[in-house]
Amino acid sequence: MKHITAAEIQQMEKIFRLNLVNSCTGYKSANLIATKSQKGNPNVAVFSSVTHLGSDPALLGFVTRPLTVERNTYKNIRETGYFTVNHIHEKMIEQAHQTAAKYDEHISEFAKTGLEEEYLDDFPAPYVGQSEIKLGCKYVNEYEIKENDTLLIVAAIEHIYFDEGIQMPDGWLRLDDAGSVAINGLDGYALPALLDRFHYARPDQEVKSFFSHENS
Repeated sequence: MKHITAAEIQQMEKIFRLNLVNSCTGYKSANLIATKSQKGNPNVAVFSSVTHLGSDPALLGFVTRPLTVERNTYKNIRETGYFTVNHIHEKMIEQAHQTAAKYDEHISEFAKTGLEEEYLDDFPAPYVGQSEIKLGCKYVNEYEIKENDTLLIVAAIEHIYFDEGIQMPDGWLRLDDAGSVAINGLDGYALPALLDRFHYARPDQEVKSFFSHENS
């Protein structure tokens, strides 16, 4: 097994280090965050840092890179207070990846990539029409991560949209049925396959599968 130390990481060529460190932590969520500026300019960009923060209240977070250059997504969220999170579907990975390009603020990534700009239930920020799972979110707070000058954005989930067929009786969403992809590193897109799902783990109790009747 190959062993790399922190000192060796620091000595690596920039892109090599970037690819290694971004991929070694495992698969990440693949989402498009969509916003609209106060001037009415829509923006959509790929993010791999969206994560669950809590269910009561329903909160999520994502990390935005240092504000050493203008970040349109962050700027729009702070101006309007709203954004959407849209799962990247297996059939839209090329379009989604292209949103990482540095377009000028007045240029819509929707128009440049062919992603559909969709508005639902009078929510001020656009959704991505091709996405199978969409969340409407409201800015709550932000926290500076001093170690690398990034920001953790915390938001409340105000709307959730999905096809009823992917929801199990206990509320759980089967993401593989929705075709949601994951990101490996910065530029690798993968389609996860569900292996199993287990009941709540308790000390000294046998691990029980939700699908045991299917596997027996």
